[in-house]
Amino acid sequence: MNELKSTPAEPVKKLALSRVEAAQALGVCPMTVDRLVKRGQLHASRATRRPLFPVWEIERFLRDTTFAVA
Repeated sequence: MNELKSTPAEPVKKLALSRVEAAQALGVCPMTVDRLVKRGQLHASRATRRPLFPVWEIERFLRDTTFAVA
C-alpha cells in the first residue's frame, strides 16, 4: 500500500497587501497610504471589496520616489 507523505506546507508569498499591511511595509500610518492614493502616487486594486496593494505597486512607488544621492 502506498502511503502519501505529507510535507509541511510552505508559506504562501503574498501578492498583495491590505491598506494596513501596505502602511507597515512603507513605514507610514494608514492615513498616509490614503493620502498617497488620493494624490495618485499609489494605486490599489479594486478586485475585492477592500483595496489591495500589489507588492509590485509598493516597489514601483518606492523606486519612482527615491532620489539618487550624489
